[in-house]
Amino acid sequence: MVRMDLDSLHQELVVSPDLLIVQDLDGVCMPLVKDPLTRILPESYVRAAGRMRGSFVVLTNGEHEGHRGVNRLVEKALGDSAKARKKGLYLPGLAAGGVQLQDELGNLTHPGVSEAEMTFLASVPGRMKVLMCSMLPAVMPELGEEELAVEVERAVLDTQVSPTINLNSLFSWIPDDVARQRQLQSMLESLMQQLMAIAVEEGLQDSFFLHVAPNLGRDSLGCERLKPAVNGDVGSTDIQFMLRGAIKEAGLLVLINRHIAARTGTAPLGEEFNVRTAPQDNASLLSLCKRRIPREQMPHLVGVGDTVTSTINPSGDGWLRGGSDRGFLTLLQDLGSSFGRPNRVVLVDSSGGEVDRPSLADGSLAGISDPEDPLHFDVCIPGGPDSYVNWFINLSEARTELTPSISLPD
Repeated sequence: MVRMDLDSLHQELVVSPDLLIVQDLDGVCMPLVKDPLTRILPESYVRAAGRMRGSFVVLTNGEHEGHRGVNRLVEKALGDSAKARKKGLYLPGLAAGGVQLQDELGNLTHPGVSEAEMTFLASVPGRMKVLMCSMLPAVMPELGEEELAVEVERAVLDTQVSPTINLNSLFSWIPDDVARQRQLQSMLESLMQQLMAIAVEEGLQDSFFLHVAPNLGRDSLGCERLKPAVNGDVGSTDIQFMLRGAIKEAGLLVLINRHIAARTGTAPLGEEFNVRTAPQDNASLLSLCKRRIPREQMPHLVGVGDTVTSTINPSGDGWLRGGSDRGFLTLLQDLGSSFGRPNRVVLVDSSGGEVDRPSLADGSLAGISDPEDPLHFDVCIPGGPDSYVNWFINLSEARTELTPSISLPD
């Protein structure tokens, strides 16, 4: 496999007539941080995304709306909460794994989600806090009453359709104690399983699943495997309580379907196609595309992510591969092979943030990929989000010069 550099990718994409960049957010266009409320999006990036309208969408497990949503970061970057809606500068695409759909004007929908599911999700952050307050003292007895309350507030992310518990702040109390980091991870896994049991008791047994980030792929029951902490890699930091079907692989097809509909006037997968009605495995998703999408309508796809993992199986039998971006990047790569498109997979190094992650610096991809990995990276960006954002801004400016009609007012 021969990798490209960013300059070569720029030259290829600047003249692509039907381009669709599908991009993750955290760790890609902004560094990973322990407290998501401290995230910052550069204004130059927000405006570049606006210039790429029609050729750029996001696909994230975070959320668009709410006080923790990316929309607040966009508004802060612009210095005016009204400007984003007025000029269409919100980041279009799918959030919460694929169930939260937004256009550039900030119009938001949750295709396929029931009122009962939304009502239950609204109760989850409160339940998380109660369970954490009861379970955390046994793992971290050094926390006083006030400190416990502060840490619980930091850990529970009260997002609308993917409430999450994030351990990063708690990990900072025990940075070199792998055994206790693993105890925290086990506590979190147990807590989230209790929430799943409550959902079943309330008649929502088929509504939700647990997304572990980062993970080691899925087990024989289809559940995502926790990535235990080791020296130099804290492993799984978050578990999200998510709506079943909200996986990025299915989200990729929703975005492709909408892109083709915008260009041709017809949605090849149907006007109502969404992640909750889509197949749930890559082979079925690929087969659906091959049956329903004409070859000439498939866009030139570029997938940009940062969370891909590979760890040797403790049993010695192959590798445990996972990461929240692996599935959609693999499907995007396979679509390129099937449709004869030069699709590109771009991996951004997110190890330079506040969260311990494997690095791209030495080129080995240890902890990220392996010699037998079917997912190949066309471009690796060891410079992290700063390097990617600079490249993205330059691409948006170059494409605007070629097609000035898409330029935006100041």
